[in-house]
Amino acid sequence: MIRIIVADDHPIVRGGLAGMLAAFDDIEVVAEAPDGLEAVRLAAEHAPDLVLMDLRMPGLDGAAATERILAEAADAGRATRVLVLTTYETDDHIIGAIEAGASGYLLKAAPQDEIVAGVRAVAAGETVLAPSIAAKLVARVRTGAAPAASDSPALSPRELEVLRLVADGRSNPAIAAELFIGEATVKTHLQHVFEKLDVSDRTRAVTRAMELGLL
Repeated sequence: MIRIIVADDHPIVRGGLAGMLAAFDDIEVVAEAPDGLEAVRLAAEHAPDLVLMDLRMPGLDGAAATERILAEAADAGRATRVLVLTTYETDDHIIGAIEAGASGYLLKAAPQDEIVAGVRAVAAGETVLAPSIAAKLVARVRTGAAPAASDSPALSPRELEVLRLVADGRSNPAIAAELFIGEATVKTHLQHVFEKLDVSDRTRAVTRAMELGLL
């Protein structure tokens, strides 16, 4: 059973998404949030597998809420993931959500089957991007417009810090002690690094980062 929180400031949209998802036997909607702050609170209360997150919400936007939810989940040893579902597909929105740690980015105009498949994939640990979003990211990298070095994925300052310590041969507990963060948070940062660099282990992450000039 995939336990989900739906976060969207439009009541009709939020209710529609919750009703649609609840119709599937393997999905349980445990809560609905009308804004980012409530999404953070409910995520801490219910410890969901996934938060379906809108971006433009009052109080605390979706990207900021995503970052807080994932950080708190990591510190608590939970495996909550975030799938962005929004109408916005500008470069700033896309990069902001991905840098915050979202594992997927879909558009509300997507067919129901695509949204449900995205929920299941992200809950299973995969990364999901709408075709138009993937195309924008590829174009951004090819034109050298990415926030990081040309032709390089955009790693956050903290992700780079963790990766540098990995390159120095530090273990996860040692990295956690060095940066004064939880070991679960280190693992979350590394997971995001692996996803962004398209690698599956620490060694390849370091070598790939060196190839790209990130280290």
